[in-house]
Amino acid sequence: MKIQKWRVISRLNSMPMLILLLSLSLIVFVGIAISFGSVSIPQSTVWQIISHKLAIFDVQPYWSKGKENIVWAVRLPRSLLAAMVGASLAIVGAALQSVTRNPLADPHLLGVSSGAALGAIVALLHTGMILGVMTVPLFAFMGALLGIFMVLSVANFSASYSASRLILSGVAVAFVLTAMGNLFIFLGDHRAAHTAIFWMLGGLGLAQWQQLWFPLIALILGSSYLIYQARYLNAMMLGDESAASLGIPVTRFRLTVIIVCALLTGAAVAFAGVIGFVGLMVPHIVRLLVGGDYRKLLPLSALLGAIFLVLADTAARSIIPPEDIPIGALTGLVGGIAFIILMRHKRHTDFS
Repeated sequence: MKIQKWRVISRLNSMPMLILLLSLSLIVFVGIAISFGSVSIPQSTVWQIISHKLAIFDVQPYWSKGKENIVWAVRLPRSLLAAMVGASLAIVGAALQSVTRNPLADPHLLGVSSGAALGAIVALLHTGMILGVMTVPLFAFMGALLGIFMVLSVANFSASYSASRLILSGVAVAFVLTAMGNLFIFLGDHRAAHTAIFWMLGGLGLAQWQQLWFPLIALILGSSYLIYQARYLNAMMLGDESAASLGIPVTRFRLTVIIVCALLTGAAVAFAGVIGFVGLMVPHIVRLLVGGDYRKLLPLSALLGAIFLVLADTAARSIIPPEDIPIGALTGLVGGIAFIILMRHKRHTDFS
């Protein structure tokens, strides 16, 4: 009996089974997210509308045009964007915790988010929508690239690309870019400043179908590279000398990973604003559950991050409808409490 029980547990803990369970859970939670809101829509109707729009099944429409627009044009792209952003932030946090050997590393560590926020502030308060609906995302992404360029320039100026020096450079650049962002808010139209502040708190309300390709391509390419290099990320956790003894070009690999993570973070922040704690919390939760092997950690972090942000967005839309609570504030509050509870239950487990 004990042997059979152990075999069942082993199967449930196997990588394919975990990926399958989390993937199915993500689909279920996306359906729940679409049905919740100021206008409640039954689950059966949600999936029938999606099937009808995708021409999967020949479903005769019995719902109103308004409900169809709510599901297809508003809530589905928003939930998909939440999944992409959550997956991107979680996998970036896990990768940065390896190459910096810092358990507190997260996607916002290296000044990328501060640069994206600066770009969005310039677009919202100073240039206006000169490029249409893509103005804010494009300016935010250019700001993110500016942030990582400044970090690498500062590290190059100090003649060191060590993990600690990159972290210090990121902190310094983040302070500079945050100060510049605050200055642009002060110099801009004070009546419109709330739009920039709300964007900086994170939100998914502007998700549109024509914009989803950009974070999706960034997620596919970036996560594919990081998962492919999972063995190297495992070795980097041992330290630079140990990784170099295994034949890894430490400095070049670290810079490549940081640039990939910066592009992933920039794509996520450009469309969703600054959403904190996902990239810090999710990898640690996965590490506590399945261990520190990056071959497991990266894909499971991506799936759990997607699920977490979809649920957080559902709560943000549902607590005080029709208003949206800034999702960054909600992820920090809920995630922080959950992380503290988990640390209490796993108090004998090392996070590093």
